[in-house]
Amino acid sequence: MELLKKMCSIHAPSGNETAMTRFLLDYIRKNRKNWTVKPEIYSGDGLQDCIVLVFGKPRTAIFAHIDSIGFTVRYGKELVKIGGPRTVDGYKLVGEDSKGKVTAALKVLVDKKTHETKLEYDYKRTLDRGTELTFKPHWRETKDYVQCCYMDNRLGVWNALKVAEILKDGIICFSCWEEHGGGSVSYLQKFIYEKYGIKQALISDITWVTKGVPHGKGVVISLRDSLIPRRSYVNRIIEIAKASRIPYQLEIEGSGGSDAKELQMAEAPWDWCFIGAPEDNVHTPDEKVYKKDIDAMVKLYKLLMEKL
Repeated sequence: MELLKKMCSIHAPSGNETAMTRFLLDYIRKNRKNWTVKPEIYSGDGLQDCIVLVFGKPRTAIFAHIDSIGFTVRYGKELVKIGGPRTVDGYKLVGEDSKGKVTAALKVLVDKKTHETKLEYDYKRTLDRGTELTFKPHWRETKDYVQCCYMDNRLGVWNALKVAEILKDGIICFSCWEEHGGGSVSYLQKFIYEKYGIKQALISDITWVTKGVPHGKGVVISLRDSLIPRRSYVNRIIEIAKASRIPYQLEIEGSGGSDAKELQMAEAPWDWCFIGAPEDNVHTPDEKVYKKDIDAMVKLYKLLMEKL
């Protein structure tokens, strides 16, 4: 899983996805000659740091966000969250400012009177305002698991690239800003709907291990999170999964969200379903995923892009 390991180490917090975009474009251009269908690539002007790949005569679009959570240096030693990272005193952070590369530590300070939490970095000098710090990558792999920061959502991107190898008809969208409010899917869905008439999507993202969704039971098909997809579309997906014997499990949550929120709020009549492997230690440097769940995710996506 060297490709996934490499992507987990790329600095691409929400709003500064440029390095991930460059990496993906380079990878796609080098490898698409070996794919079943050589896709048309849309990037650059009008799409900011997003990428759209179009294969054959598409019917369904995959959305996978390329950004991550992190922190922004404010004034002095202060940090402001990018998205929703877990904050534990001592977490190792990395970044770069005008004076060079940085390896710092997260400091979580709690006011004894007000109990308010303040975040700072511990480093030998003051960093430039606006410097972004992300979790320091520490890749761990065993027979059964992979573990590192940013499985969410480098694993969703990796899944999309695996599907791209055999995809005959479909669209793959690599989106930005998902971890910090979204925004890019609004114009991506408009571009896709108006140019290709596509109105059904799969969200290639990573979900949570919970009491109802454990490691080792297969890829997760989400029936709902903070939003509710159209049930008839989700039922079609479940029927395809049932017939395939690919291991899967159903998720029901009352919170959380994804790129799907901008599809559901769009003027176009989009159907969507969130499908992804479950991870433990969400939004920490230690996100952990079971390899067989990853395998099930790739297999189900390949099948759904053929059948839907």
